[in-house]
Amino acid sequence: MRILVAEDDQRLAELLDQSLTEAGWEVEVVHDGRAAYGRSLPDGLPYDVLLLDWMLPELDGVTVCRRLRDLGVTTPVLMLTARGDVRDRISGLDAGADDYLPKPFDLDELLARLRALRRRSTYDEQAVVEVGDLVVDAGARRVRRGSTEIELSAREFDVLHLLVSRAGRVVSRFQILDEVWDGETDLRSNVIDVYLASIRGKIDRPFGTSTITTLRGAGYRVDGPER
Repeated sequence: MRILVAEDDQRLAELLDQSLTEAGWEVEVVHDGRAAYGRSLPDGLPYDVLLLDWMLPELDGVTVCRRLRDLGVTTPVLMLTARGDVRDRISGLDAGADDYLPKPFDLDELLARLRALRRRSTYDEQAVVEVGDLVVDAGARRVRRGSTEIELSAREFDVLHLLVSRAGRVVSRFQILDEVWDGETDLRSNVIDVYLASIRGKIDRPFGTSTITTLRGAGYRVDGPER
């Protein structure tokens, strides 16, 4: 999970860098709006979320967000600001921000909001994912293999969708726990193994196939979708 942090307060930027890295994010930090805008353009490296401070030098966060939206950039934006007036919040949201968090903020709340934005964008960007004849429809929350409908529990669906939406990439146990369980389950727990066994028993075993590869010490991977 990649995040761009645009914050001109050096101490806060360092705290965010450290905290987000420890939470499993790949963090890049810039300190002014012009740099944030340049790094977020469509021809640059893709980010999962943009964390923009409102009062950035050169270009403020609202201007950065508005210009990116005008270019068609849909990356989720969380705006940080010390400005608490309702009209200010409305201005930020009208500029295209997806969420708003006033300073000072609780770090756990920030992490929860970032996870929610990431989940929402994953569903929006890949409403229907196909891996061979396996079809996962996030909008309808339905799964089928070929013409056969497969019933999954809500959490089984979330785990499967996370894996297939990142087909071809390794997804670590930490990422699954962080995004599906919001980090509420201990990393040492076997809850993921239990859910994956159940998912495989429904989407693979009856059809004599294998979708999810376990990579010892690294995580899990679904091979790239066939279009």
